[in-house]
Amino acid sequence: MFKGSDPINMDTKGRMAIPTRYRPLLDELCAGDLVITIDMKSTCLMLSPLPEWKKFEEKVAALPALDELAEMLSRFVVGQAKDLQVDGSGRILIPPELRGYAQLEKKLVLVGRSQRLEIWSEENWNTEREKSQATYRNMLLDRDNMSDALKNLSW
Repeated sequence: MFKGSDPINMDTKGRMAIPTRYRPLLDELCAGDLVITIDMKSTCLMLSPLPEWKKFEEKVAALPALDELAEMLSRFVVGQAKDLQVDGSGRILIPPELRGYAQLEKKLVLVGRSQRLEIWSEENWNTEREKSQATYRNMLLDRDNMSDALKNLSW
């Protein structure tokens, strides 16, 4: 569904334009109703069409209530989530507290992750990309510690 990365600018009010290639899809999937929240593994935000978010929220709700990791996921990812609506100009307004969490400034990168999008500061994205590329190269050289799923991945 969502793939690739797009450089995007955020204005001083915290508004960001959704790339035009995604707008018809978002209209069809969710009439522009989105959910934005933090990513606990990375300093970025996750942006999901409302139907995809509801599926995720149901999975989180089904996790064991006494599981500490499930509790943190519910408290911080679900607890920080905000509903957004794409405006008539194709923009969303990123809440200030989420902008602060992800260290967002003017220059952003929107990264497609299949069912959701990630919003990164350009600086954090470049750092993460370089780190991930180095890690991936090292993993390719160390096939003994690679999962079977990755060993058998082809296209």
